[in-house]
Amino acid sequence: MKIGLTYDLRSDYLNQGYSLEETAEFDKESTIEGIELAIHHAGFQTERIGHVQSLMKALLENKKWDLIFNIAEGLYGEGRESLVPALLDAYKIPYVFSGPVTLGIALNKAFAKQVVRDSGVNTPAFHVVSQLSDMSDIKLEYPLFAKPVSEGTGKGIDAASVINSKKKLKIVCANLLKKFNQAVLVEEFLPGREFTVGVLGSGQKAYVPGAMEIIYKKETENFYSYNNKENYVGLVEYVAVKGDLLEECKEVALKAWRSLNCLDGGRVDVKIDRNGKISFIEVNPLAGLNPVISDLPILCHLNNISYQEIINAILKSAIKRNFNA
Repeated sequence: MKIGLTYDLRSDYLNQGYSLEETAEFDKESTIEGIELAIHHAGFQTERIGHVQSLMKALLENKKWDLIFNIAEGLYGEGRESLVPALLDAYKIPYVFSGPVTLGIALNKAFAKQVVRDSGVNTPAFHVVSQLSDMSDIKLEYPLFAKPVSEGTGKGIDAASVINSKKKLKIVCANLLKKFNQAVLVEEFLPGREFTVGVLGSGQKAYVPGAMEIIYKKETENFYSYNNKENYVGLVEYVAVKGDLLEECKEVALKAWRSLNCLDGGRVDVKIDRNGKISFIEVNPLAGLNPVISDLPILCHLNNISYQEIINAILKSAIKRNFNA
């Protein structure tokens, strides 16, 4: 079986003049190398394709692959993560990870929260601010937390994100609307401990290989900001979750995962709310897969699951779905 790799290489975009923050979600060469090596060890051939423009060119040249391992995030718009799977669907080429509808909904944190909340999962009360006049409809209890509605890797999140007054909320929303040119998600702040939960597999066969707590050191913000994610060494400590707390994390993560029809592998972020209950934050159906620095491999390593086992499980799920093998 020949597996094509679609991805966005961070260095390509940096060389074009994009900033570190603009390219925060894109992958390092070491990520592609790690995935490729693990696929080879699983017994398959690979071919590097690259970003969506390279995929489009290859498709127009009638190139074929048995399966695509897709981690391409895209650069612009709320459909950016959906471009590659939508193209592959059009050409009837099977791929690893979730489809375009799931990726589109998951990228918009408000849409994802609506679906997950309606499936019965505990979710903080929230409101979407598309323009400053929308603030007049907010009936949430302070403190609040504000972030761009469709960004990842902590982009747009910093010390100003925790908000204690209407005046500050207006300032933060105005800044985010201008900087990111998209709506702002405003939700009731979750003050408790924070966890990220790994998920492997699809549907009823999906399972949690482990979870880890994100512990912030005193000199940094008490939430997963862009700075904390980019420079986690020395700022953040990761600890495996065990016992009853792990079971609570599993329950919320799997319900959220299945409600959004996420496939093959990824992460669900959760936090303890003001009433002491685990609450859904967001889902990442295209989770980072750098063998050393990405959250899913880190939390699996803390739970004695190797990087090779992660890739094997992802491939097994995708091959089962697409080929009934």
